[in-house]
Parts: sequence; structure tokens; C-alpha cells
Amino acid sequence: MNRREFLGGMAAVVASAAMPSFAAPGAGRRLLRRSQVNDIVKIAKRVFADLGMRLPPFAFMTPAEWDGAGHEYDEIRDCNLGWDVTDFGMEDFAHYGRCLFTLRNGKNNSAYPKPYAEKFILDPEGQCAPEHFHKVKREDIINRGIGKIVIDLAASTPDGHKDTRAFQISIDGIRRSFKGPSRVVLNPGQSICLEPGIVHSFWGEGGYLIDGVHYTASGEVSFVCNDFNDNFFLNGAPRFPGIEEDVPRDFYLCQEYPKAPMA
Repeated sequence: MNRREFLGGMAAVVASAAMPSFAAPGAGRRLLRRSQVNDIVKIAKRVFADLGMRLPPFAFMTPAEWDGAGHEYDEIRDCNLGWDVTDFGMEDFAHYGRCLFTLRNGKNNSAYPKPYAEKFILDPEGQCAPEHFHKVKREDIINRGIGKIVIDLAASTPDGHKDTRAFQISIDGIRRSFKGPSRVVLNPGQSICLEPGIVHSFWGEGGYLIDGVHYTASGEVSFVCNDFNDNFFLNGAPRFPGIEEDVPRDFYLCQEYPKAPMA
């Protein structure tokens, strides 16, 4: 399998008229492989470094180091900081997937009172998350790369479907009006504020060419991120599907950290 087969091309995302449904566990679904997770994080580290998006030391901790990490690391564990790779149960990581790194997050409680979160997101050409919205989180998506970030937007109905009604959104602090479902392109340095209830899906165009595939990156600055309870996918996709352990893991994902060892 070459890199283009692994991450796919632009046409499938742009031309797709309807989001496919995911295959439920037990229905013969092919899980995302650990080898794919290891590979895409290696690329993310390279792209982030080339763009000057510096990662904290815990981004490079090995499983052995985490197995011995004490309670002083509990904020990382409990707030799901770190690497996050998913295919949303779509069986098509080339077109529906995400690799990101959560640098900071809170739970808006006494233990973790931060009311904000920040992420670095790898944006391969043609790879996006399924259309979704948040009921609580308000987020800014910032083009931090050298390519373009393309975003499909729409309002949502009270019962959680895509709506055709008009809506407003802020781009670089300027309020914009849209008559219905629309597409926005962010150039490097531009940002958009996605308010609760706005259906969105985005991907990269252009950027660094690695083994035949272009990669760029975006950033997310938001209210507290609750990925377990505040992602509403229009096709019902799961946020954290299972992983096939075909090779040893190079690192733990944000939902996989072991508990601190007993003293």
C-alpha cells in the first residue's frame, strides 16, 4: 500500500453527495490498525515540527515511560491530553479520519478548572471528520499551515440534522452571513469561529508533499473539549472506535493511558 492509498485524494471528499454510515462493531467492521496509528503520528510530528508547531515533552513519551509515570501526570490522563487518532468507525481512514494532539484541556471543575482547550490538527489532503456539531463547545479553527483549510458549514435543526436555513459565522472577527449550507476556504493565518450547533467538516488542500500526499495543519482553540459527550455526528459515527493491534504501539493515545502505579 503506498502513501496515496493510505491517505487518499481530494476528489472523494469534494464529490461525495452523502456521508456514508459506519459499520457497527460485530458487523464485520475492519478496525483501524495500530500500524496506521504509528505511521500517521510519525508524519504529524514531522509536519508540526516543519511548521514550527512545537510539541511538549509528553508528546514523545514511550509506553514504558508512561507505565511508570506517577500521579503528577494525572492532568494529562484525566483531561485526555496527547495523541488522538481515529477513523470514526468508517473503515476508510484515507478519507474519514483524524490525527491531532491535544495540548491543554480542562473539565470546568475544581480539580481541572481550565475553561479552554487547544489542539494541533494534521490535515492531509482529502481526509476529514464526518459532519458533526457540538452542543456546548465553541471553537476557533486556525489555519496554521502552508496549505488551505476547506470547511463545509451548515446550521443544524433542534433534532440534530443538517438544516438549509441561513446562519452567521465569524471569520477573522468579521461577521459573515450565509444563505444555507456553504463552503469556506481559510488561507494561512485565517481563522473561523464555529459556534454550538454549526455542522462542520474540514480538510486540507496543499502543503508539504510527503510520499505523494500533501499535508498541512490547523489549530483549534475552544471551550473545554468533551469528546466523549459533545460530538454529534450526523451519521452516528463513534468518536473512539477500537484499534486492531497488528504491531506494538509506539505511544499511548489520549484515551489509553495506564493509571499511575501504586506507591
